[in-house]
Amino acid sequence: MNAAHSSAGPAEQYRRKAAELSAKALQEPRPELKAEYRRLAASYRRLAEQAERNSTLDMMYGPPSRAPR
Repeated sequence: MNAAHSSAGPAEQYRRKAAELSAKALQEPRPELKAEYRRLAASYRRLAEQAERNSTLDMMYGPPSRAPR
């Protein structure tokens, strides 16, 4: 991935990958590979949607708190 891609968030990176795979599907003459590129592109679009939803969550990650003894 080049510098232009690394500055984008995960959702944008997934959308770019989906676009690349969709373009490959359009150029692919073999039906089985064309279908696979389309399935992969759809999966990356779903990942982008999930990344968008995740970016709106207010979550904090950290070690679990210790239970009192």
